[in-house]
Amino acid sequence: MEISNIITMIASIIIFINLLLALGVLFFEKRDVGYTWAWLLVLFFLPIVGFLIYIFLGRSLKQNNFYGLTAEEQKMLKEEVDTQLKLIDEEKRDDLPWLKNYDDLITMNLRSSHGRLSEDNEIFVFNDGHKKFDALLSDIQAAKQEINVQYYIIQPDHLGKRLRDALIAKAKEGVKVRVLYDEVGSKKLPSKFFEDLKQAGGEVRVFFPSFLKLVNFRINNRNHRKLVIIDGDLSYIGGFNVGDEYLGENKKFGYWRDTHLKIHGNAVNDIQIRFIMDWHQAGKDKKHDDYKDFCFHLEKHHGTSPVQVVSSGPNSETEHLKNMYIKMILSAKESVCIQTPYFIPDTSFMDACKMALLSGVDIRIMIPCKPDHPFVYWATWAYAGDLLKYGAKILLYDNGFLHAKTIVVDKKIASVGTMNIDSRSFRLNFEVSAITYDEKVAEELYSIFEEDCARSSELTTARYNKRSLWIKFKENISRLLSPIL
Repeated sequence: MEISNIITMIASIIIFINLLLALGVLFFEKRDVGYTWAWLLVLFFLPIVGFLIYIFLGRSLKQNNFYGLTAEEQKMLKEEVDTQLKLIDEEKRDDLPWLKNYDDLITMNLRSSHGRLSEDNEIFVFNDGHKKFDALLSDIQAAKQEINVQYYIIQPDHLGKRLRDALIAKAKEGVKVRVLYDEVGSKKLPSKFFEDLKQAGGEVRVFFPSFLKLVNFRINNRNHRKLVIIDGDLSYIGGFNVGDEYLGENKKFGYWRDTHLKIHGNAVNDIQIRFIMDWHQAGKDKKHDDYKDFCFHLEKHHGTSPVQVVSSGPNSETEHLKNMYIKMILSAKESVCIQTPYFIPDTSFMDACKMALLSGVDIRIMIPCKPDHPFVYWATWAYAGDLLKYGAKILLYDNGFLHAKTIVVDKKIASVGTMNIDSRSFRLNFEVSAITYDEKVAEELYSIFEEDCARSSELTTARYNKRSLWIKFKENISRLLSPIL
């Protein structure tokens, strides 16, 4: 056979394979139209290479029962949601203004993410790494039965070792200890970092580990959640990972400004269930974990903060947390305060902000003054600059690095969690947030925002328009790349 014929045959095979992949993307994966077109272009213009890129970055997750819930568990979950929906509809009263004013938001979270509502919670806010981890390590030391830890990043540094050693000590006392971390986020962890914890009886699992420790086929879908549940009685949720930089000990970033919540009450059960589902998914044998092996809060707590725990991920049919943020913004009558390290929203989020601004709502968005990812930083400037034309106030946090993921609406409701405002958090990562309908907590978070304003400078229209051609070029390139940042 002539060489030209061989080349033609190989080319035909490649074209045929690309065509099959394109048809698969087009007909079998429910994707955003722009996202679908992007992958079609990659497959057609980068034969073979495009296929490899798709294998690592483009495949969607199965949406049908991703967590392997039994039929009985699915039925119980549906019954619990239906029961709460009925109670919410029946209990709309003037003496519960948070329920009367936000019943549609609560209902949406229930229907989309099965975010159950609990009303007996007590919430403590942390906005400093030293205070958060001092409290966490103290609570770990006081644990009696069980400690469940889940972080996107655990660094093998001083803080990481303090946490590990505290867990080892509790495991030796007979406390059940489980640790779940994301492999890509915690890529610096040595394979033997938790070996002594395992020897002491603790369990450690890795979310979406690499194949043969070399190739990770889910590198684009990471578990970005940060949760700790102790004795089924208290829980931590928010933006802090585990590492010395989160204590402000990295010279590059300086002081690390983040937000975390400590919760007592029945919301702890919802955070526990979230952990159990991720823990089960990360199990090697995928054997379903018995919920009876985990601690749950069974008595009513003395707290009065209403809370919903809302999660989302690439396994979800809808972008639950993004939709929750949009609903919160569109519910605003007076003000919206947002803190985020990355502001790279999609069209729907931008439209919600613009509609609120045009309606007279005061929107302030606080972002870092320094980048941790250059492309992400300049894309953030591009989108933030676009909202200046509609009257948004953009604040650049000057006292270190801002990593908080918070939104406060009308000083009445607030959300603290792990979701950044970008496409990765909206549709690719596993995220979680706690939204509270307690005005006291919302006002506390609003006050913290005001304190941060004093440590920030404003990105005015005049200042934005003075940026150099080089910065404008970087913004435009970064904006083009924003769907994959």
